[in-house]
Amino acid sequence: MSDLNVLKPKDLKSDQEVRWCPGCGDYAILNSVQKTLAGMGIPKENMVMVSGIGCSSRFPYYMDTYGFHSIHGRANAIATGVKSANPDLSVWIITGDGDGLSIGGNHMIHSLRRNVDLKIILFNNRIYGLTKGQYSPTTPIGTRTKTSPVGSVDRPFNPIQLALGAGASFVARTIDTKPKHMASVLEAAAAHKGSAFVEVLQNCVIFNDGAWDQWTSKANRDENTVELVDGQPMIYGKDKDKGISFDSCHANTVSADEASVWTLEHNSPVPAFVASQLDHMPGLPIPIGVMRANDEPVYDEDVHAQIAQEIEKNGKGTLKDIIYAGDTWVVK
Repeated sequence: MSDLNVLKPKDLKSDQEVRWCPGCGDYAILNSVQKTLAGMGIPKENMVMVSGIGCSSRFPYYMDTYGFHSIHGRANAIATGVKSANPDLSVWIITGDGDGLSIGGNHMIHSLRRNVDLKIILFNNRIYGLTKGQYSPTTPIGTRTKTSPVGSVDRPFNPIQLALGAGASFVARTIDTKPKHMASVLEAAAAHKGSAFVEVLQNCVIFNDGAWDQWTSKANRDENTVELVDGQPMIYGKDKDKGISFDSCHANTVSADEASVWTLEHNSPVPAFVASQLDHMPGLPIPIGVMRANDEPVYDEDVHAQIAQEIEKNGKGTLKDIIYAGDTWVVK
């Protein structure tokens, strides 16, 4: 790209009015994505946004790129087709905890398992927002909603554990109220080759306001979150004086200068999965940042390598060759 063609975030803003509720965390995510894509050094005609259904899925309208506002839960399937057909494109999936983990859960699992080169941003507000406040696959037990008036009894998904269990080669978490942190996570996801899964803890001011306050408010976030950095000890707290130590499969808080403080390594799935367990341990911080980042075979690259190999071996075929290959039946 020449200097004349270097993109700025404003170049990726469409002419459509952004129509989310005032105060919605989606605005921060939109701004971060526009900044990240502008810094990638690729023309915007090579960028594709694919979404399903939900508040977050309006995203493609607000990006001056190519895009699909697809059907409920099918963004991953459509994005897989886009990327497989043209591996040169930078393909981003925009989904929510309802869209991506309920009706779209199967597609999510398999796109991660295949390691398709897709960047997946899952907006997690622990509620169905667009359809007016029903409980979702990430809603905590006991939450009262329009579809659980006396409290939800469903055990919620942990999206990070789901992604790790599906074999995702890149897994991360960030927060809508931490724009600098979100930008660093999205930049790492953009640079990764393969499926990059990013969960964003996002607030719905209308139907689930304050769902993440324990971890996002200025008064709580330093003591209740631990930022993961590759090769660095897991320390946290306002004064960075606490650390996470694992002893006999139990996690504990110790002094930050203890030798037993654990160090995260991106290229191993074990530390990432163990860190994800902190979500379920009362009194311990939840992890944010990149938890897993490893180079693995990429689905769309392997598909095109097979095609090239077959063409070299057998020459280019034609549609007629395919139709008349093997046994054929004529119906009169």
